[in-house]
Amino acid sequence: MKINSSDFKVISSKADLRHLPTRVKATFKSKGQYRKILQAHVAQLSSLQQLHYASAKFAILLIFQGMDGAGKDGAIRHVMSGVNPEGCEVFSFKQPSQEELKHDFLWRTTCRLPERGRIGIFNRSYYEEVLITRVHPEILNTQNLPEHSLDVKHFWRDRYRSIVELEEHLHRNGTLIIKFFLNLSKKERGKRFLERIDEPDKNWKFSTSDIKERKYWKDYMQAHQECLSATSAAHAPWYPIPADDKDNARLIVSQVVIDVLTELKMAYPKSDAKRRHELQSIREQLIE
Repeated sequence: MKINSSDFKVISSKADLRHLPTRVKATFKSKGQYRKILQAHVAQLSSLQQLHYASAKFAILLIFQGMDGAGKDGAIRHVMSGVNPEGCEVFSFKQPSQEELKHDFLWRTTCRLPERGRIGIFNRSYYEEVLITRVHPEILNTQNLPEHSLDVKHFWRDRYRSIVELEEHLHRNGTLIIKFFLNLSKKERGKRFLERIDEPDKNWKFSTSDIKERKYWKDYMQAHQECLSATSAAHAPWYPIPADDKDNARLIVSQVVIDVLTELKMAYPKSDAKRRHELQSIREQLIE
């Protein structure tokens, strides 16, 4: 099965998670074929990343969002395994520190944005501020926000607007944003949590908070749906990835990144006459 990136792209204001699949037909016929396709994708990404680093025209920002257990860490680890660490950085954003709480909600992620020629990966991001805080608005009490910003009627609309305007600014200035939502079913999530309990080498992954948050599933799905609808745009689209099959999800993610980078039509910098003359002079010295 050929992977068509556009099949997974949402750029409209009507993202309805109820109608988006958590599982699609596998893009491979066996585990061996999966490994072979992934290896080819990793090699292609490595080549594209080298070209991206050399051309230094754009910055690439990959954002991964999804419920705990959706496979964000694994997707990043497998898909980006062949990328030169010198040109790629991964940042995980969990509970804000006291210093971060003294700034606006976009500050801590803005400080980690990639420069041109590099790939930045956000494992969770500023989107947490319209997801977990939407489900648990009491978190806002810890952020010491001014009263005028707490207008209940417009608060979330204004946060979406801040995000959209940030992404528009980044796009205008050469940052390409690719946003992945790993769309996991409640049933599959339950299976993965049981694995974390039953398999000793996965016990460290399990937190009792995961069970506490389970009862808010519908609230989280509603928050994600509103978020995707409000913040998906042609210049910064969301890709809801069916995540019940981890291997399939990794191949889809890698294909999306390959396609987006390929569309940039990057090229290695060309040497002008002066530079070629300089290199020829150096070459002659080396062979003396």
